[in-house]
Amino acid sequence: MISASLLALTACTTEKPGTASPSDSRVPSQTQPSGTADAVPGAEVPKVNSPIDITHFLQEPCDSLTAAQIEALLGAGVTPKTDLAAPAGPSCSVHPPSVTDASVVVIFSTVDKRGLTSIYQAQGTKYPFFMPMDAIDSYPVVAYGIADDRKTHGSCQIAIGTSDQQTVDIAVTQSKQNVGKPDPCDAAHGVAISVLGNLRGVN
Repeated sequence: MISASLLALTACTTEKPGTASPSDSRVPSQTQPSGTADAVPGAEVPKVNSPIDITHFLQEPCDSLTAAQIEALLGAGVTPKTDLAAPAGPSCSVHPPSVTDASVVVIFSTVDKRGLTSIYQAQGTKYPFFMPMDAIDSYPVVAYGIADDRKTHGSCQIAIGTSDQQTVDIAVTQSKQNVGKPDPCDAAHGVAISVLGNLRGVN
């Protein structure tokens, strides 16, 4: 369970990495670099040894977080919103009514079938912000973006490799009064632990 203090401080200018919601030019979208080889994982990209079948979540992305988990993260009275036609793939966004613009977004990327390789190959170019994080039960995690917005906007997006071809992204942004307090990448990583557990629970 993620502590409410981590995510109750998240509020979003709605950073959705090519996902379902309002647009923000700062938000990365996982587009495939041109001219890259199809082999995955690419050089220096962590291999996913136990792939997770996410087929169910491509139709039901909001099953990635339970009602109890959402309440623990963002408070009561939050209704998750599904968008199956989001640009980067099916997504679930959560906006607590008590916090202006607050949100957590989970995206099941369908941009390509190159998983974390696309992100790793774009580090330093398309994604100047690139920060590998601790794996979650052997599933690799990386924070990435077109800018490091942790202290300026209180936002962070991470990708979890669920297979060598597939990622699940999680984006959070802190409320204005909490920007610069707990690291939003840590908050996103905490959400990822719950999401990953739910993904594996269906398989």
